[in-house]
Amino acid sequence: YFNDPFINKGTAFTEVEREELGLNGLLPAKVQALQEQVDQTYAQFQSKVSNLEKRLFLMEIFNTNHVLFYKLFSQHVVEFMPIVYDPTIADTIENYSELFVEPQGAAFLDINHPENIQSTLKNAANGRDIKLLVVSDAEGILGIGDWGVQGVDIAVGKLMVYTVAAGIDPSTVLAVVIDAGTNNEKLLKDPMYLGNKFNRVRGDKYYDFIDKFVNHAESLFPNLYLHWEDFGRSNASNILNSYKDKIATFNDDIQGTGIVVLAGVLGALKISGQKLTDQTYMSFGAGTAGMGIVKQLHEEMVEQGLPTKRLKSIYS
Repeated sequence: YFNDPFINKGTAFTEVEREELGLNGLLPAKVQALQEQVDQTYAQFQSKVSNLEKRLFLMEIFNTNHVLFYKLFSQHVVEFMPIVYDPTIADTIENYSELFVEPQGAAFLDINHPENIQSTLKNAANGRDIKLLVVSDAEGILGIGDWGVQGVDIAVGKLMVYTVAAGIDPSTVLAVVIDAGTNNEKLLKDPMYLGNKFNRVRGDKYYDFIDKFVNHAESLFPNLYLHWEDFGRSNASNILNSYKDKIATFNDDIQGTGIVVLAGVLGALKISGQKLTDQTYMSFGAGTAGMGIVKQLHEEMVEQGLPTKRLKSIYS
């Protein structure tokens, strides 16, 4: 019971539960209420000095007790969000292999073993009814680039945000990383790196693997919503275009970032009284998120009736 974070309650196991579950003598005598656990854990969190220390501490809680982790997170969302997710998560991604302790329930798919996709997903789900799956090949992580298998942290972290911000049941989600190699020379030369040590696989082999993955995921989890996270620009667009009309799917970088920026632009224009089509826009960089922003702005301009021949003059 202590080893399953979905059911572990730690010192909150009641005397009756300790008797029935064979836990007598395995915990201190005091039975704590959940809020007592939260208060104690928050005090421990506050004793940590750096943001990286704080995140590693919170991940220890997540790995052992999901109820406690999410209760604590929900009471300190503003304070914890930059620790659990961006920007601190970038530090743990860059140092993932050195810091590795626990796979955190993620599924690790190897580009060289498509025959293992189905069994890997089943093993990771462990009988759970998965309804939301976040998958990354980690080629374009958070503006820090290609981090290979270490990018699994971004999928795990994104699902934590889904749960605390949107109330998604953590027992219905699954993080997946596709290890298709890496072009990060630092990782390729690192003896501690835990992923495949070859340059990224491209072309037909890559897309065939993606197709097998989608088919197996849809077959195993028929009520699935599939979220693509931090893929490289060309792959991200190709994958989204291939499946957006076939399954319930979403690319956070192309669609999510673009939608948020468009909302910000529309809000600002409402205040200024100006028109979307009267502005000149510059995208800083041409990554997946940058192109997603441009695409959303473009589609909104078309929606507002801007002639096609004028669209090219809008961007610089």
